[in-house]
Amino acid sequence: MRSMVEGPCRRRVVCGSALHPGSGAVPLPVPGRIAYMARMTLRPFHLAFPVHDLAAARAFYGGVLGCAEGRSSEQWIDFDLYGHQIVAHLDSAAKPVVVENSVDGHDVPVPHFGVVLTMTDWRAMADRLEAAGTRFGIAPHLRFVGQPGEQATMFFRDPSGNALEFKAFADDAMLFATSFRPQEQMA
Repeated sequence: MRSMVEGPCRRRVVCGSALHPGSGAVPLPVPGRIAYMARMTLRPFHLAFPVHDLAAARAFYGGVLGCAEGRSSEQWIDFDLYGHQIVAHLDSAAKPVVVENSVDGHDVPVPHFGVVLTMTDWRAMADRLEAAGTRFGIAPHLRFVGQPGEQATMFFRDPSGNALEFKAFADDAMLFATSFRPQEQMA
């Protein structure tokens, strides 16, 4: 199967695997699975979100999560979250949105944001958060065990109530998986 997919991600689909144009990546040998490159070519993501207290945001994102701080003013702070730019903007009236959807038996907060880490980095982040006394909305655990998309996940909130999820996959090719192999869908 050869086709071209255009859109915001600009993924090129070649022989059933998604590749970033010009990446030089080699698709995985299993047809239909997302190919993740040894050398990532993704561009940094930018997310701006409200916080009620910049000092608390600085302590949480810089101190607890370990994000390097970029530019800042009296109204906002840039943070480097695993190479992505997140910006905490002061809104003293900011209130957390409390909406939850059931996923795998847990109430997942919506909206939320985070990063897909390596399993090693995910474990280190879970340890770091536990050592800091972070209160988890959903404690670190594995979900969808034995299913496509099996992942380690954890949810928690920043001091302003913004929900974050950090997750990891033993096999990054399972990030968008709906089955392990195309043949399983026919069974």
